[in-house]
Amino acid sequence: MEPISADVFRFRDSCNVYVIRNGAEAVLVDFGTGAILDHLAGIGVERVTDILMTHHHRDQAQGLPRAVAAGIRIWVPEPERGLFEDIEHHWQSRRLVNDYDNRQDRFSLLEPVPVTGVLQEYLPQEFEGRTLTVIPTPGHTVGSVSILIDMDGRRLCFTGDLIAAPGKVWSLAATQWTYNGAEGVVATLLSARDLLTRRPDVLLPSHGAPMEDPPGAIQLLRGNLLELLELRGEHAALRNYMADPFLPVTRHFLHNRTAHSYSFVLLSKTGKCLMIDYGYDFNPGLASSTDRSARRPWLYSLPRLKEQFGVTSVDVIIPTHYHDDHVAAFNLLRKVEGTEVWAGQNMVDVLERPEAQDLPCLWYEPIPVDRSLPLEQAVAWEEYELTLHPLPGHTLYAVAIQVEVDGKCILAVGDQFVDYPWNYLLADRLPITDEPEPLPPAVIQNYVYRNRFGQADYRETADLYRRVKPDIMVYGHWSPAHVDDAHFTELAERGRELERLHQALLARDEVDVGTNDFAARIRPYRPEVAAGADVTMEVDVQNPFDRPQQAAVSMVVPPGWAVRTVSGEAEARLSLGASEAGTVGFCLTPPSGLTVRRARVAADVTIGGQPFGQQAEALVTVVVAERKGRAGNDAPRIAE
Repeated sequence: MEPISADVFRFRDSCNVYVIRNGAEAVLVDFGTGAILDHLAGIGVERVTDILMTHHHRDQAQGLPRAVAAGIRIWVPEPERGLFEDIEHHWQSRRLVNDYDNRQDRFSLLEPVPVTGVLQEYLPQEFEGRTLTVIPTPGHTVGSVSILIDMDGRRLCFTGDLIAAPGKVWSLAATQWTYNGAEGVVATLLSARDLLTRRPDVLLPSHGAPMEDPPGAIQLLRGNLLELLELRGEHAALRNYMADPFLPVTRHFLHNRTAHSYSFVLLSKTGKCLMIDYGYDFNPGLASSTDRSARRPWLYSLPRLKEQFGVTSVDVIIPTHYHDDHVAAFNLLRKVEGTEVWAGQNMVDVLERPEAQDLPCLWYEPIPVDRSLPLEQAVAWEEYELTLHPLPGHTLYAVAIQVEVDGKCILAVGDQFVDYPWNYLLADRLPITDEPEPLPPAVIQNYVYRNRFGQADYRETADLYRRVKPDIMVYGHWSPAHVDDAHFTELAERGRELERLHQALLARDEVDVGTNDFAARIRPYRPEVAAGADVTMEVDVQNPFDRPQQAAVSMVVPPGWAVRTVSGEAEARLSLGASEAGTVGFCLTPPSGLTVRRARVAADVTIGGQPFGQQAEALVTVVVAERKGRAGNDAPRIAE
């Protein structure tokens, strides 16, 4: 047991395990094989209260079953919670054949361990009388964290595997989050740079000796990593982005060019700001997979925003649409900054109840909405008025956000259009100069059928642009641009052409189910229910005929399940007008004693005497009663 200071010790195991002593009790950073428990008496520690994990790898965590048996609380990085307590699902679902995801997520626990909760990021927390701060430091893994604590007159930083020695990392293979990328290399650069701003006196790595000169160690690492990126041709834009993540579109309207997708900042004379979209800030590149451990929101650019532009608080955030790359950091921003989430009334349910939706690109957890905003009505925020307009096209659940700033009408349209490449951070060119581009370089209609795209959407939304007449349009994945009537005319022409081609291509003369192909859908799509308990599910039915029809709906369930309509019948019937939609409800009851993940149920639909078959499915997870409703955000006490 090696002393680092009077009450901090290093134990060398499969990784370095650090002991933070407080009298006869201790908190551990990482756990290794668990052998540490056999050596604590020598430093006067009688009980370990908590273990704080920097990341999920087996060399950090393989001994955790012993900690569980000893009744020790276990705290883990939020993105990686599933790689501790739900690792069975990871092992069963992880792609092994034709696999292009090179993250080291198979270097994970073999069996699940229960965790007490997740480590809260950016906010001081107390563990048994010791106050520490957890900082996101992706690089070695997407979800890695570092832990800062002031003790014995020094600021100590437990860095996990972010850095192993001056200028060195423990693994380069772990930094390759895709098949041949350098995402973790860029993330390591960014994370190390962020740590330096927090002025640690000592770096305490998971592998390697303590580093007493953090600036020197990180400067060497930075130089080596930049040389590697330069060799790969992926360095040119990065230096510029780090210096100036925000560029002005106008004096009081900023573009965060580092984010995926882009986010925008409206500055108030009060010092407050309002954000439009905030997904993956300063994105180093996304992992190939999309499981929770592959996605990491953080607040990387906020200090620079406050320093450079005098922002005192992030008051409000509004999404253009619900996709993860536009909303991933909303909950984190709410916790850390106290930011309110405002959203157009057409997407509130999608944000707050992701489990109810059968849609792509949903964020993993519910995003509470503080204020549901009406559409086509001006809404006041500080000295500005914003108007949200419905904007179907890329997705049905989207808005265009209109605001007058510095004498310019700006319209944020999210992902309605795209340009390529998307990963500007690693590109050799900068995506924006100090001024918006004169016109978009291309007009690529970014329609996605499963997002509930309708074939007339782009024609109809072109009318919005002509009515609003923005001076500048800002987008999720390309640079802000000055626009004019000629551009609006082009958008209208392309919208009409897109509609014409769909009419020409789709066989919809007799039965018109639109561009989404199905006459029914089930809500909620992914419910969780306790064994033996009821779950209510609604089926939305669309009449695909141009005349009134009778519809019959029955639910197909696994053997042994009970099912009835909410009024007690075996089958639901409803009358629908021409092209009209209606909703029927069913009550499903899985057998007592059953546990199953994603049991399949379906809605079998007949309309006008024509069978459409099992038009919609839903996936029901049945759990033991005590697990139903388990909190997913347990946390230690936030220090005052």
